This record gives sequence, structure tokens and C-alpha cells, in this order.
Amino acid sequence: MTKSVLENRPELKHTVYQVAEVAGYLWQNGWAERNGGNITVNITDLVDDELRQLTAVSEVLPIGETLPYLKGQYFFCKGTGKRMRDLARWPMENGAIIRILDDCASYEIIADNPVMPTSELPSHLAVHNHQLEIGSGYKATVHTHPIELIAMTHNRAFLGKDVLTNLLWSMIPETKAFCPLGLGIVPYTLPGSNAIAQETLRQLEEYDVVMWEKHGAFAKGTDVMDAFDQIDVLSKSAKIYMCGKSMGFEPEGMSSEQMGELSKVFHLPR
Repeated sequence: MTKSVLENRPELKHTVYQVAEVAGYLWQNGWAERNGGNITVNITDLVDDELRQLTAVSEVLPIGETLPYLKGQYFFCKGTGKRMRDLARWPMENGAIIRILDDCASYEIIADNPVMPTSELPSHLAVHNHQLEIGSGYKATVHTHPIELIAMTHNRAFLGKDVLTNLLWSMIPETKAFCPLGLGIVPYTLPGSNAIAQETLRQLEEYDVVMWEKHGAFAKGTDVMDAFDQIDVLSKSAKIYMCGKSMGFEPEGMSSEQMGELSKVFHLPR
């Protein structure tokens, strides 16, 4: 059996198994049917000289666009067609480590197996490219299908700027505290297209989490757990709202004054 690159690399192993942990949460929450959802993490800081010298296990593959800030960067990515429940159990069999080549427009798989990365890799890499460009420190992107949040995007009244943000913030104080930038909205766009990537990038200038109308959530974070946590707290608020509606009343929510007090006490940006 081939030795895994995770052996004797505790920090890299921790990061990959943190991805596996989050993949398990996505599956357990019912947010990752079949092969739904994607995770990509920048692991460049964890790659040693020996890993940099590894021979590729794939041919050179095109990204589809040139991303100049990704030159020489390394990522762990969920594999295309792979299930989150399998990524949770066997991360290196259902994900891959890739290296971005010097042309910034192509990549190769270096470990452990020639598992093709997510089909939405260009969208994820475009976000990572921008994070490096602005020096944000964000290293993880998560795309998943949270049931209640997706359901709310089927109501046109919720899709105006910050309508859903303020509604979800008002359901429980922790949501504003732990997702302080709120929730951007991308109108329905063909999944995997350049158009959805560009609109997501635009929304991520202002928000850390973006809802793709009738499709799912996309979040960036300092690590994969941070990205997951923000979707998780927003989902909890959506459940509280729907629980109230199912009991036959419109949830009152916190007032603007109460949310303003929360922002002041916790030094929140909005």
C-alpha cells in the first residue's frame, strides 16, 4: 500500500481531517445529497520541500482562466463526483492535493491518487486568488445545500439586499455575533458557470457567506470550520423562523435597536 503524504505531517493531517469532520457534518445535516457540495482549502503553508518535489500523479489540467496570485499554491480539494459521507471517512481517497503551475492557468494532482477535483474548482480557485490578492487570510471555501436557507430563496420577498440578512440576524443573537457580515444573494445562475463565479466574487467583497438562489450556500473562512460555522448559525436562524411559522405565527425577531445594541457591545462591523 502506498504511503500517504499525511504520514509524519501532523499539521497537514489535522487540516485534511478537519475537512473530513466538516464533510461529516454536512452529510449529517442533510446538506450533501449524493455528491452535492464542495470544499477547497489552501494548504500552501503546510507543504514542505519534500512535498514540493513530488512527481505529479496526473497530467497537466487547465483551470479555465488565469489566476495570477495562485502561482505555486497548493490546495486540498474534494473530488468531483465524490460523496461528502465518503470524504468524511476516507479523505485522501475522495479528495486530492493539487499544485498550481507557474502559468497560473493550470494545475496537476500530486497526492495521493489521481482523484479529479470538484467540477466547481475554477469558482473556488477564483475566490482563493482574490483572497491572496487582498491579503485577507481566508484559506477555505465551502459550498453546500442547507435545506431551510435554500427554501427561503424561493420567496422573492427575501431576495432584496440584506432582507434575509436582517431577518436571520433577528432570530437569535448568536447569528449576528458569529456571522457579522450577513448574507449576500446571487440570483439564480447556471451552476459551475463563469457568471456565478464572478457574481460570487462580487458578493464576497461585502459578505463572508453567499446564497446562490434555489441552489445553495457558498462561504469563505479562515479555515474550513470557520466557513462551516457561519453557514451553520444562519441555518439555525432559518430553522427558528420556520418553526415559528409552522406554529402559526410570524416570528417577532429582535428589534433594530436590540440588534444595534448587540453590534455596539460586541464591536461588530454592521
